[in-house]
Amino acid sequence: MSDAARPDTDDLPPHRYTAALANEIERRWQDHWEDHGTFFAPNPVGDLEGGWDAVGDRPKLFVMDMFPYPSGSGLHVGHPLGYIGTDVYARFQRMNGHNVLHTLGYDAFGLPAEEYARQTGTHPRATTDANVANMRRQLRALGLGHDSRRSVATTDEGYYRWTQWIFLQIFNAWYDPDTDRARPIAELIAAFASGDRPTPDRRAWADLDPVEQRGLVDGYRLAYLDEAPVNWCPALGTVLANEEVTAEGRSERGNHPVFKRPLKQWKMRITAYADRLIDDLPGLDWSDAIKAQQRNWIGRSEGARVTFAAHTPNGAPRPIDVFTTRPDTLFGATYMVLAPELDLVGEVAPVAWPDGTPDRWKGDAAGPDDAIAQYRAIAASRSDLERQAEGRVKTGVFTGAYATNPVNGTAIPIFIADYVLMGYGTGAIMAVPAEDQRDWDFAREFELPVIRTVAPPDGWEGDAFTGDGPTINSGFLDGLSMADAKRTMIEHLVANGTGEATVTYRLRDWLFSRQRYWGEPFPIVYDDTGLPIALPDDQLPVLLPEIDDYAPAPVPEGSDAVPDPPLARAIEWATVELDLGDGLRTYRRELNTMPQWAGSCWYHLRYLDPTNDAALVDPAIDAYWMGEAGVDLYVGGAEHAVLHLLYARFWQKVLFDLGHVSSVEPYHRLYNQGYIQAAAFTDERGVYVDAEKVDERDGRFFVGDAEVAREYGKMGKSLRNSVTPDEMYQQYGADTLRVYEMFMGPLDQDRPWDTKSISGSYRLLQRIWRTVIDEDTGEVRVTDQAPSAETLTALHVAIDGVATDLGGLRYNTAVAKITAFNNHLTKAYPDGGVPRSIAEPLLLLIAPLAPHIAEELWSRLGHQASLAFEPFPVADASLLVQDTETMVLQVNGKVRDKVEVPVDISDDDALALALASEKIQGFLDGAEPRKVIARPPKLVNLVV
Repeated sequence: MSDAARPDTDDLPPHRYTAALANEIERRWQDHWEDHGTFFAPNPVGDLEGGWDAVGDRPKLFVMDMFPYPSGSGLHVGHPLGYIGTDVYARFQRMNGHNVLHTLGYDAFGLPAEEYARQTGTHPRATTDANVANMRRQLRALGLGHDSRRSVATTDEGYYRWTQWIFLQIFNAWYDPDTDRARPIAELIAAFASGDRPTPDRRAWADLDPVEQRGLVDGYRLAYLDEAPVNWCPALGTVLANEEVTAEGRSERGNHPVFKRPLKQWKMRITAYADRLIDDLPGLDWSDAIKAQQRNWIGRSEGARVTFAAHTPNGAPRPIDVFTTRPDTLFGATYMVLAPELDLVGEVAPVAWPDGTPDRWKGDAAGPDDAIAQYRAIAASRSDLERQAEGRVKTGVFTGAYATNPVNGTAIPIFIADYVLMGYGTGAIMAVPAEDQRDWDFAREFELPVIRTVAPPDGWEGDAFTGDGPTINSGFLDGLSMADAKRTMIEHLVANGTGEATVTYRLRDWLFSRQRYWGEPFPIVYDDTGLPIALPDDQLPVLLPEIDDYAPAPVPEGSDAVPDPPLARAIEWATVELDLGDGLRTYRRELNTMPQWAGSCWYHLRYLDPTNDAALVDPAIDAYWMGEAGVDLYVGGAEHAVLHLLYARFWQKVLFDLGHVSSVEPYHRLYNQGYIQAAAFTDERGVYVDAEKVDERDGRFFVGDAEVAREYGKMGKSLRNSVTPDEMYQQYGADTLRVYEMFMGPLDQDRPWDTKSISGSYRLLQRIWRTVIDEDTGEVRVTDQAPSAETLTALHVAIDGVATDLGGLRYNTAVAKITAFNNHLTKAYPDGGVPRSIAEPLLLLIAPLAPHIAEELWSRLGHQASLAFEPFPVADASLLVQDTETMVLQVNGKVRDKVEVPVDISDDDALALALASEKIQGFLDGAEPRKVIARPPKLVNLVV
C-alpha cells in the first residue's frame, strides 16, 4: 500500500500532507473565510452594501447553482459536482477582478418531508431544518466560497411571504394581447367601466351586478380557478402536473398510480406567454438541446381551425372544431376522434347503436353510453405520455355518432380514443390515415377507409406518407404542392364559414394547486359568493397553521368525492374574520397549498436582496446584478429543462411586464453538468444491495458467499450505491475530493465514480505540498533564485492553458496541465529549492480547484492576506513559443483524438492528457485502461 493510500502512521515524515493535516487546514481556512467575510459580495445600496467602495470598476458576475432539496440522507459525492464546478469558476473570476455573487439556498417545501412526517409524527419543519443544517455542514466542509448572508430556504417565513406576494401580482394581472404583456387587473376593470373595452356579452359594465363583475374579471386573471380533469394520485393525496407523471401513468415520486378526475384547481395562465417563451430562446446562451425541449414542450403549431357538423340524438347540428396543421388533407378525413374526457362526447352520442354498426366498433358494450363509460375509466388510468407512446396498439370505441366533412359532405364516424388528448388543440381531431401514422394504425385496427391525398413516390410501399408531393383525390386542390394546397384550402374554409387560419400549442396552463400541508399557503380567502379575494400585502405572510395529522382525508377508490386537504383540519385557521375594507366579515381560506416549483421560480431575486422587508428587490440592486440579461452563469441538471426553467421564465416575464424587475429572462447562460455514476449491485432476486458490503474476487462480486451482479447507474439511495463526502473528507480531505471530481471528466458529461482512483488527486496535492514545504522539518523550501529558461517557459505554457480551461469550464484538462507543470518542477528541482517566482504562480493556478492547501501554502510563503483576490497569473505571450508535436491518442489501437504537446513531454504527463481528452473519455465509457502504451510525444494507446 502506498503512503498516499494508507492511514497516517508514525513512520511517515512528520510534516507530510495527510488527510489529518488536510482536515485541520481546511477547517481553519473555512473559519477564516467566514470570520473575515471573504466571499461577501457587496450591493450598491441597502443592508449588504458594506465594502461597496472597494468594488470600483470591477465587473459584476452572478453565478448560481440549481439549489438542492435538503434530503434526510444528506449529500453523496455526486451532489457537489456542480457546486464545486461553480465554485472553481467563481474563484477564478474573482481572481480576475470580478465582483462575484455566489451563494446557495434550499428548496425545502415538498412531499418528502411531509411523507416523513406522516410516517414518524415529526413536524415537517423539524426534519427540514435538521436536513438543511446537515447539508450546510457538508457543503461548508467543501470550502465553497459562498456569501452565507444571502442563503435562503423556501420555508423561511420571510421568504415565502414574497412567494405569496408574487402570486398576488400574478392574480392581480391580466394579459393584454394588444400590448403583448401583462397589465394590472385594475386597468382592465377601468377599461370595462369606461366602455373602452366591451364586455363579452356587450352589456354595459354598470349593468352587471357585483358578482357578475367579479366573475367576469376573474376569467381574465393570470392566476385563476378552473375545474378540469387533473392527475389525481390517491396515495399521495394530491394533484400532480403532467410533468410529474411517468409514461406508465404513475407518480414520479413514489411510483403510485395516478388517475384523471375533475377538480377545481388554481392555474397559472402560462399559455398567454407561449409565443414569448419561444421567441426569446435565441437570445439565451443555452444548449440547443435544452432550447429544443422547451420549444417541443410549448409545441407551437400553425394550421387551421376546421368546423365539422355532428349529428346529435335530437337532430340538431353540433359544431365540432378541430385544429389541424394539414388542412390540405381534408378530403382524406375518413373519421373523427375525440379525447375521452371531452364533454361533447355525451352531447353527440345516441342511446343505441345505429343500424349497421360493425361489431368491432362496439367492443363488448350494450350501447354507446356503456362503451363510452367503460373506455373513459380505462383512459383515466393512463398518463398522457403513455397514451401517446409510439408503437402502442390503438384502442377506442365508436360513439354511435357521425359528423359531416365540410369539403365533400361525407358522413364520417366519430370515435373516442386515448391517443387524442384534451391538451392538444380542441381535444378533437380529423383523422387522415393516409398521411398520419397514428391515424393509419387506428384505421387498420378498426377497418376504416384510407384515402390518399398526397401522391407518394413511385414504388412507395409504406403505411402513412407524411412527405411532400402533388395533391390527389382532393377536388379543387388536385395537382397543387402542399404549401399551395394549405393556402388554397384555408381560403376555401374562410369563404364558406367553416374554418380559419390559426395557431395552437401543446402547452397547457400550469396546474398550481396541491392538496398537501408542507407548501406555501395561498394568500386567498373566499366570501359567501365562492369567488376568490386577494389578501392585502400587509396581511402577508399567511403562515402555515399547526396540525397533528398531515395525511389527506381518505377517499374511497372510485368515489367522486372531493378530498379534503390536510389544512382543512386547522378549523380555527380555515375560517377567519377579517376586515378587508368593508367591515369585519367571515371568510374561508384556500385550503390547498402551492407546488414546490413556486419557491424555485424566483430564488435568484432573493439572493440579491435577502434582508429587504419593504420590496421584493431594490431596483438598483436588481439592475446591478441582473441587468437586462439575467444570471451570468446558472449550473444544474438537464432534467429541469421543462419544469423549473419554463416556470421560472414565466414568472420573470410577468414581473418584468409589471415593472418589478429589470431583466425579461432569469438565466442568461445555462450550463448542464453531468452526473456521477457508480457501480450498483443486485442479488439473485434483482434487489439492490449496499455497494459498500460488496467484495470483488477474481473479477466477480460477492456479499458474503452470495454472488451479486454489477451494473452502473446514477449514484443515489434507490441504487444503494452512495458514497458520502464525509467519508472522502476523512480519508483524503476536501481539496482532494474537489480536484478528483473536477478531473474525472468533462463537467457536462456523466462520469463513473471510483474511490480507488481518488488517490491520484491526493498524490498531486502531496507533491505540490512538497514543492513548497520540507516534509521532515516543516520549513518553506523555496528559494529566491531565478528560474531556468525552460522552467519559465513551462510556467507560462501552464498559465495560458489553465486560464483558458478554467474560463471554459474545462476543469479536467486544467488539472492535467497543473499536474504536468508540477511534474516538470519535480524533475527540474529534485532536491527542492523551486524559485519563489515559480512556486507562487503554481499556488495561484491550483487555488480555484484546491483553495485550502493553496491558502495555507500562500500564507507560509509569508503573505498576510487571503489569495482569494490575488490576480490570476497572466501568461507572457513571448514565452509560449516552443517546440510541439501532434500526439496521437488511441483506444485499443484505433485513433480517437490528437493533441499538441511539447516535444519533451513525459510519459505521466502524456497519459494525464490522454485521460483528460473528452473523446477518449467517451470511448473508455468509465472503464479503467488495462494496459497503457506511452510513446510521447508520438503516441499514447490505451488498451481496455
